[in-house]
Amino acid sequence: MIDKLEITHLRILDALYKLGKLSAAAEHLGVSQQAISLQLKKLREILGDPLFVRTGHGMAPTPYAKLIESHIHQVLVRINAIPLPDSVTPDTISRTLSICATDYTQKVIVNALIRDLRVSAPRVKIIVVDIEVNDLTAKMHQGDIDLTFTVDGYVPVGLISEPLFIEQYRCVSADSAMLTGQAMPLAKLIEYDFIVTSPGIGSFKGSADTWFERQGLRRNVVLSAPSFFMAQAFLKQSDMVAFLPSRLLPTDGLFDIPLEKYPPGYEVVAAYHPSANNDPFMRWLLGRVKRLLAA
Repeated sequence: MIDKLEITHLRILDALYKLGKLSAAAEHLGVSQQAISLQLKKLREILGDPLFVRTGHGMAPTPYAKLIESHIHQVLVRINAIPLPDSVTPDTISRTLSICATDYTQKVIVNALIRDLRVSAPRVKIIVVDIEVNDLTAKMHQGDIDLTFTVDGYVPVGLISEPLFIEQYRCVSADSAMLTGQAMPLAKLIEYDFIVTSPGIGSFKGSADTWFERQGLRRNVVLSAPSFFMAQAFLKQSDMVAFLPSRLLPTDGLFDIPLEKYPPGYEVVAAYHPSANNDPFMRWLLGRVKRLLAA
């Protein structure tokens, strides 16, 4: 029958232990004396003991009630010690945080987060690794990686994702002659050779190709770069063009080429194991990331 005990029952017992009177316990808990009487009746049924008996000075605990008093106290102490997400004191936490991220999310999210944690949580050690799609799922489920920043649609199975922001693409080139003072038509844009960023798989197929096809156009991709940063380097030494995330701009040596329309953006998310929902520090950390991105 112990499994029928509720926290309210424990708090009533604790108040009766301390105060010894139904009226005093009721006032302490902010309820009516009748409510205390009804709950005490349920407690007697659950535990099979009178628990408290009337005396000339109030309510006295039975031998069984005295036996379980320390247990009741310990349970309430542990319950009251459960930290709330907003009660975390990050400056006192010592732990290692493993973050998996692309070069892009390392630049726009992790960089600012590390700078912030050095002040707000100086005892936290941080490991940052590049995303390896093939074994990311296993590492996340094994606990080797605490948090990953990725694109919605590329979240490993079994993980929870939280949206952070919507990223937009911009068209860039090192060729300033492309700046005419007016938005460039897409039909003119596809006359230039393109660089696409294709980490890991090395493909000439980019995320904007389907979008171009919907416009009845086809671009000429001549170079596949392994990262956005290498794409920037290749752009600076050529007359090619590329779509880059807006949060990586402006970049010295590259020009933002206005277009009549742009390919759709994408949602950047934080992904983590479901067990992180029970980790006050991780909940605080995710809130911190969102505030940093909104600043």
